[in-house]
Amino acid sequence: MPTKLTVLSTKLNVLFLCGWYPSKILPNNGDFIQRHAEAVSLNHTVKVIHIITDRAVKKNIEYSSKQVNGIETHTAYLNYYNNPIKKIVVFIKAFKVLLKRCGPIDVVHLNEIFPFGVFSLYLKWFRKKPYIISEHFTGYHYPQSKNIKFLQKFISSIITKKASFVCPVSNDLKKSMQKLGLQGNYSRVPNVVDTTVFLPANTSPTIFTITHISSMVNNHKNIEGILRFIKKLENKIDDFKFKFIGKDAEMYIPFAKKLGINLEKTIFIDHVPHKEIANNLKESNLFVLFSNYENLPCVILEAFSCGVPVISTNVGGINEYFPKDFGFLIDTKDEDALLQKTIEVYTNFKTNKEKMHHYVENNFSTVTIANQFSELYNSALNESL
Repeated sequence: MPTKLTVLSTKLNVLFLCGWYPSKILPNNGDFIQRHAEAVSLNHTVKVIHIITDRAVKKNIEYSSKQVNGIETHTAYLNYYNNPIKKIVVFIKAFKVLLKRCGPIDVVHLNEIFPFGVFSLYLKWFRKKPYIISEHFTGYHYPQSKNIKFLQKFISSIITKKASFVCPVSNDLKKSMQKLGLQGNYSRVPNVVDTTVFLPANTSPTIFTITHISSMVNNHKNIEGILRFIKKLENKIDDFKFKFIGKDAEMYIPFAKKLGINLEKTIFIDHVPHKEIANNLKESNLFVLFSNYENLPCVILEAFSCGVPVISTNVGGINEYFPKDFGFLIDTKDEDALLQKTIEVYTNFKTNKEKMHHYVENNFSTVTIANQFSELYNSALNESL
């Protein structure tokens, strides 16, 4: 894989249409999309459009346009409407205003097929702008996919069919999308890692430290299962530390107390800035993810980049990017396997930190992902001629 930026004859104006993106309402929502945008900005000029409801706005729409990490970011905050027709009208108005602010565009990069993909169709049909799609949505997997309404599936199928490329983060997600009838020209592009920040540490922690970083949503990340495992681990290992990091992590303290967990060994930390995640991973001997479903969690790749082994459930597309000697994959809800593999890491598991970091650098670095998207943009533009 390339580790140098592709030399381009033309620097494109790329419009990122984002259903998810960090904003003042949800500062961390879609931060993985923001990192894709920042990677693309190494080769091109990136402009972001994001529209979100804000119950605090005092008029129908409030607009924000500013540079964020080198990205021209345009956000519309909509008042809350019970009437769906009124909401659609205001949504379209906001899009038109933001699109005008963006100025010239060459190619559209859609993030989240529905409903923003309707705007991609408009730009393709009426302004002759090709588009590609990046997709991360776990809701396309069964059984969550049962919640997707017929109309959404029908419109989404048109959007994927008309896209130049559909870029799920894993082949597993591609298969789930195709089962729903979302046919298209698929080309897998994974999440991105800033390998200049997520680097191996020169030293190891003095106390065996395990870290879990996530949204802390139990039915997704199985936090209660991890806590039950920790209670078993206390009977096997004398000296260790377990760190939970994520939004509202402290809400699990009552459950931990109920299990009799030693809260001097297990600590709960609210969400931290992304760069601080790197520091927490560097200070770890092991990263644990015990999810019931996933696509491709960025944090597993970030742990690899820091030379930290991972124990994860074998769900979604994780096994597509999980070299054997980087850790262990286990079945969902198998707390005994989690315990067994953790003890194995504690006692005799050796990793090659540099090898792990180079794997991420070659496959998920900002340069690598920027070059992959550049090739797709150019192909889409050539196809539209």
